[in-house]
Amino acid sequence: MTPNPNPLIEPSVKTPAHRRRTFAHRFLLALGLSGGLIGFSLGLGILGYHFIAGFNSVDSILNASMILAGMGPVGTLNTDAAKLFASAYALFSGLVLISAAGILLTPIFHRVLHRFHLEERDLR
Repeated sequence: MTPNPNPLIEPSVKTPAHRRRTFAHRFLLALGLSGGLIGFSLGLGILGYHFIAGFNSVDSILNASMILAGMGPVGTLNTDAAKLFASAYALFSGLVLISAAGILLTPIFHRVLHRFHLEERDLR
């Protein structure tokens, strides 16, 4: 092991078990954050379809979840307000889906980058 060039900064001495635990913690945090974002967005869609489009609760859940999953609406929208809401919610849902995927993949990419860095350091 090479000597530390800066004695004021302590070198990282994490064991593999500690690194796995840190990764699991970060991944669970990202999973919770992305799940919360999707849950909030689903709730927003359910309320919108229920109060703006006039759907019952089950149809509101169905339409909101289908839009959020990228499948498209199921029920017929009769008013202009409902159609405008569905359009805005569809655009919003696309951004939420991309954001949630990015949040969920961040710890994985972070770990991969650390793996490459460790391999590069070991080659010297």
